[in-house]
Amino acid sequence: MAGWTARRLTCRGTAEYPFSRPDTNAFEDQIMASNSDTLVTVFGGSGFLGRYVVRALAKRDYRIRVGVRRPELAGHLQPLGKVGQIHAVQVNLRHPASVRAAMRGSEVAVNLVGILTKSGRQTFDAVVAKGAATVAETAAAAGARLVHVSAIGADPASASAYARAKASGEKAVLAAVPSATILRPSVMFGPEDQFANRFAALALISPMLPLIGGGATRMQPVHVGDVATAVADAVDGRTKAGAVYELGGPDVLSMREIMRIILRVIERERMLVPVPFLMARLMAMGLQFAPGPLKLTPDQVALLRTDNVVSNTATAAGLTLQGLGIAPDSMEAVVPQYLWRFRKAGQFAPKGA
Repeated sequence: MAGWTARRLTCRGTAEYPFSRPDTNAFEDQIMASNSDTLVTVFGGSGFLGRYVVRALAKRDYRIRVGVRRPELAGHLQPLGKVGQIHAVQVNLRHPASVRAAMRGSEVAVNLVGILTKSGRQTFDAVVAKGAATVAETAAAAGARLVHVSAIGADPASASAYARAKASGEKAVLAAVPSATILRPSVMFGPEDQFANRFAALALISPMLPLIGGGATRMQPVHVGDVATAVADAVDGRTKAGAVYELGGPDVLSMREIMRIILRVIERERMLVPVPFLMARLMAMGLQFAPGPLKLTPDQVALLRTDNVVSNTATAAGLTLQGLGIAPDSMEAVVPQYLWRFRKAGQFAPKGA
């Protein structure tokens, strides 16, 4: 085995390629040629996680078909790969015929489709549960491998409709494709997130930030790039068949601690006000129709009743980022790179101002 190295290529292009291989250009060309013959269909590839997954797969030289509801709004994906490598097509998971068309000739399906709040016909059951079943059944019929992204907290007994739908989707996926890989990330952060950006934006318009349930709920925020690398590793076939991976960052933080990190980064002082769950639910009845960072739904309040962290079982089994050989980035290390825009003087704010 002398002369062999294990390299992994992440979506940020700073780490290394995920195959043990001789360190020669000829072997690298062989690997890339193999991947370039493989078509991967990514459902929901234009969203927050999607753009990072598409970039990670493009760097590994896969051909990528991106299934989205509005292909004309997916132009931002094209520069992530070479000319002709990435192609967006119209897909709606509520319409099985469009899913079948998107899967034609594809060897791997990646399902990233998810919604945080329901709207019209885009309900948790229709998109998260039945949509996952449609993708899985189509992949099974096509003989394609399947990577399905769910979420930590997926639980058929949860008080949250979102979490119940996620659990239902996982069950449908494994019923149709028992060898599928399921990835459950904790709350994701990154430049386009609806997490750190949301609370930073709220701090601009409010003198106080609410701590629902007292801010004791624990989370394990994970960088979107690390999740994308895990998805690409699963496409490569580096994950265990039929396994459920739980993906969390290096730190377990309470919501109070997360709020303090955000306020420290944006250099603003705000009151952190504990709000009991019952009061938060009553507030959410009205705020579920609010715009922007003010929006809060009763289902989101229900989610906050349960910690969102990697389980001891997943850690012991190696079904984590670390188990895949990925060293996750911390929230404190990454969020200053994009939350600076919420400071009073933006990127030009002097330290300690």
